[in-house]
Amino acid sequence: MNPKNTPITFIDSHCHLDFSRFSDVDSVIATAKCHGVTQFIVPSVDHHNWQAVLNLAKRHQAIFFALGVHPYFLSTDNQLAQLSELAQQHHASLVAIGEIGLDGAIHTPLTEQLTVLKYQLKLAKKFDLPVICHAHKAYDPLLKQLRIYQLVRGGVIHGFSGSLVQAREFIKLGFKLGIGGGVTYPRATKIKTTLSQLSLSDILLETDAPDMPLHQQQGMINTPANVALIAQVIAEIFNTSLSDVANQTTLNCQQIFRLDQKQ
Repeated sequence: MNPKNTPITFIDSHCHLDFSRFSDVDSVIATAKCHGVTQFIVPSVDHHNWQAVLNLAKRHQAIFFALGVHPYFLSTDNQLAQLSELAQQHHASLVAIGEIGLDGAIHTPLTEQLTVLKYQLKLAKKFDLPVICHAHKAYDPLLKQLRIYQLVRGGVIHGFSGSLVQAREFIKLGFKLGIGGGVTYPRATKIKTTLSQLSLSDILLETDAPDMPLHQQQGMINTPANVALIAQVIAEIFNTSLSDVANQTTLNCQQIFRLDQKQ
């Protein structure tokens, strides 16, 4: 139950507020806060935006940052040594290594993706950090690597859409499942059924803003304010209150990323 007059608040555990489609980040944050979204985790995608997410976190106390190289953005020089240096330099405020992972639907060979992923998993282990993982059409190869590296802090599987078996395997390894706008679509019966057999303690709320628009928002820029709409669907799936969803997913996010220690 939500105590009377206690505001319901959420965390957007994955949004790209540094992307150029957000021309006025201050306004985006203000609107999100009006919808109860009070904190934001902004993962980077490659060396071109590491400094941008660092700057955002410096400007806004509500923003936390992660540093990593996304499989979409691999290049001839991923500047992994610089990533390690930045992780060392900003360790006190860095919440995760991310966004990292594997993608089975892009042209970059999986062997090349694995090389960069392994480096970053080692980095997370070295600095005792969780990871934020992209895993489109590559859940099993990612699971294999996570079993090898056995990260004490676990992390989150961003935009999870896999099977119940895969979900439980990630959870066993200390991971939460990032659930975003995809769950709002009427056709999303698979993920809804999977979630209904899990616990609220297993998930985080996320938007992936400005991408991954919600149902009936196709063609629009996604924003963190939509976390509240995603949470409503989650409440229906778990047959519980919106405040229970807010409280548990906020706790999950705070525990995974140690937000109370990162300012």
